[in-house]
Amino acid sequence: MSYTKTLLVLLACFASLNTLFSQSDFEGLGETSFAVNTNINSNYKVNFAVRSRYYLYQKDDFNFENRQLDFVHFSTLNLDYNHSVSLGVQYRIRESIDGGSNELRLTQQFNYTKKREAIRFGHRVRFEQRILEDLTILRSRYRFALDFPLNGEKLDIGETYIVGSIEALLSNSKNEKPEIDHRTTAHIGWLVSKSLKLQLGMEYRFEAYNLNTEQKLFLLTSGILKI
Repeated sequence: MSYTKTLLVLLACFASLNTLFSQSDFEGLGETSFAVNTNINSNYKVNFAVRSRYYLYQKDDFNFENRQLDFVHFSTLNLDYNHSVSLGVQYRIRESIDGGSNELRLTQQFNYTKKREAIRFGHRVRFEQRILEDLTILRSRYRFALDFPLNGEKLDIGETYIVGSIEALLSNSKNEKPEIDHRTTAHIGWLVSKSLKLQLGMEYRFEAYNLNTEQKLFLLTSGILKI
């Protein structure tokens, strides 16, 4: 399998951005995150993350405006080498930043991964309860992802890797029609040291495309520390 061809397929989803910028339903955002992972034992690990999201392009103009701040925790139990289950809790602060609703989010997750030569495939199913000020949203998510090093079959310190994924989301809430979303994501990452990874990527979202489609492009930057 050609890694170059795979990367081109993932990045093709982000082509023709000049055309997208001219659409009134298009927004460009950035998201910066920092996560800390630690293994409690061989079967149980925890993750803590802080994420900041901000507007870069909206209302047909480039501008910077903070949108929200997220605090996230996940606890993961490995069932065997390929399967794991997780519970997560997230708190989103928006009211004091841009006037939106704060949010408490509870997450249940099942993850399956399998490796073939240098490529690792992953299937993830999530169920979320998004509790906002005057609305509770029940959301189901399925994601298919793959990642691989750009040099050889094993990722060594100082080397680069690729992560790509596609995800479908279904949201349901009382007195509102179901909403279907789609996300396509591609990252390039660097294993800086044994414990630190840095990633740069893009994500394109079609939100509520069964109702009134909104399109969003995210520029993603992240650091992942393993302790």
